[in-house]
Amino acid sequence: MKINIVCVGKVKEKFFTGAIDEYSKRLSRYCNLKIIELPDEKTPDNASDTVNDLIKRKEGERILSNIKDDSYVIALAIEGKMLDSVELSKKIDELGISGKSDISFVIGGSLGLSSEVLARADYKLSFSKMTFPHQLMRVILLEQIYRSYRIMKNEPYHK
Repeated sequence: MKINIVCVGKVKEKFFTGAIDEYSKRLSRYCNLKIIELPDEKTPDNASDTVNDLIKRKEGERILSNIKDDSYVIALAIEGKMLDSVELSKKIDELGISGKSDISFVIGGSLGLSSEVLARADYKLSFSKMTFPHQLMRVILLEQIYRSYRIMKNEPYHK
């Protein structure tokens, strides 16, 4: 299976890049992982809703241009469905069984995802009602995908 992480913004902190590299390495035995890092738009302080929407649309266009037509898209969105680790594992497993061999997880920028990206999503997933920095969310997502594969393979993993 091919797993794509399409994300807006760069990861600058070494502790985040170290964790991302570690989970990417661990995942390499289970799937073909590709992280697609897209530039974010500068958001001015006290920007109007119109400016914020324009920024989200520009980032959304970049996101959509990096998603293949046949990819199953899972958008990370606060309003999405919350799953526990076992449910996420089942979701990924069921997608593979049903013939979906390309899954794209999408992490938006600081303003979230555009309505166009949310409309393209086949599934909306929420990790919490809280907002997380995109760098940390990337680590959390990779850890949960890794945990999902461990669960699928009945391999031990800490709880």
